[in-house]
Amino acid sequence: MAKVLFANSYFYKFDPKQWKSKQYYPPLATIYAASFIREYGFDVSLFDTNLRDSTEEIITSIKNETPKYLIIYEDGFNYLTKMCLLKMREAAFRLSKIGKEFGCTVIVNSSDSTDQYEKYLKNNTDFVILGEAEITLLELLKSLENKSYDFSNIKGLCFYKYNKIVNTGKREIITDLDSLPQPAWDLVNIEQYKNIWMKNHSIFSLNISTTRGCPFKCNWCAKPIYGNRYNSRSPKKVVDEIEYLINKFGVNYIWFCDDIFGLKPGWVKDFNRLIKERKLVFKYKIQSRVDLLLQEDTVEELAQSGADIIWVGAESGSQKILDAMDKGTTVEQIYKATKLMQQKYIKVGLFLQLGYLGETKEDIDKTLKMLLELMPYDVGISVSYPLPGTKFYGIVKDQLKEKANWEDSDELALMFRNNYSPEFYKKLHRFIHKIFRKEQGKIFIKKFFKNPFSLNTLELRRAFTTFYYIPQIIIYKYWLKKLQ
Repeated sequence: MAKVLFANSYFYKFDPKQWKSKQYYPPLATIYAASFIREYGFDVSLFDTNLRDSTEEIITSIKNETPKYLIIYEDGFNYLTKMCLLKMREAAFRLSKIGKEFGCTVIVNSSDSTDQYEKYLKNNTDFVILGEAEITLLELLKSLENKSYDFSNIKGLCFYKYNKIVNTGKREIITDLDSLPQPAWDLVNIEQYKNIWMKNHSIFSLNISTTRGCPFKCNWCAKPIYGNRYNSRSPKKVVDEIEYLINKFGVNYIWFCDDIFGLKPGWVKDFNRLIKERKLVFKYKIQSRVDLLLQEDTVEELAQSGADIIWVGAESGSQKILDAMDKGTTVEQIYKATKLMQQKYIKVGLFLQLGYLGETKEDIDKTLKMLLELMPYDVGISVSYPLPGTKFYGIVKDQLKEKANWEDSDELALMFRNNYSPEFYKKLHRFIHKIFRKEQGKIFIKKFFKNPFSLNTLELRRAFTTFYYIPQIIIYKYWLKKLQ
């Protein structure tokens, strides 16, 4: 069968914030798709852009592999790809151009290309696959191989025909996730990832998906790939994969990259039971919702099975803002869930979102108050970012004519009118981070004097940088007052 070269257009080096973190993960959705079509006889290889320096490096891979098809297939499990960052779009365009120069048929699938398929088709892309792509990709490749060039019956596809764009409409998503083969981990340079993790964090972490989709309807959250439906792999299939990664690569930490982990009733309990039965020892981090964590013994089961850190979308300490977002949670639930996790010695990560429509100083103060009262282990702060297809985007889209995407994930530009300026929110983001790190550092200093050996490397570093933040906070407070 024909040779197929898979690539992704996310370059960690093009995103300074993510490159600095040294927490790199292989393109999971990409190797899922590669594994899927390999089962049908296609000869697959991978050009993993994640740790590359330049788009031009793909030329060597194309010359060596001589692929008939270049498939730029983005990792839809990585939230960064949902942001449709301009640097990554430009990288995809360049990869497509190189592919065409070498005579490849170029096929693209990503959140950005699903939303902006016209732009991709005008930039050297032959086909854009909309949404979840495995089955559409297989049908397209079979059609091309059989020289059957009527693609109109293949759902989930966009292409040019007689100088007009044809959109064949949405395809139904895959509901039986256990039917999918295990990702093609053999295509990834695992040692390269492992060396970076061990050198910088003294652990080795890989990414696993247990679900696709999210049934909740926060009005700023885009779901162009997996949609609002929620489907789950069985606990057994997930534990099988974990056991494989531990035995094959020495993994001791897992990032479960689902939007929502363990939503299906009884799933977490069965997951915990299987881990105990197989005597697997590893730590993991997940994303969840505060209302789900308050159900039954969910937190207890997570703690027993190895949960190290749980990230939750707190978003705001103002109930008014949570309601405006259609979040479906309460500030009271944020407090209860955080304290429950802390009681079980699970580290808590809070995602906060600044600048949502109608946010006032009172709302900001409530968010800061909540953060400092709960003192989670970590915090991720962003500025509201309108994504195509969301209710939020629909409200502000007329203001996005000049700028609708960030260059990289640290740009933090407010792209619509609000009560405060874009510069105010950039400064506010840094200000809250610095206050939080100062207060957290004080906690680690006290912990150090009680037991110097109880702190890990990161905690020690944060303890010793506590006093650095004090003058920084004074400066930022002055800037914020001026910008108000």
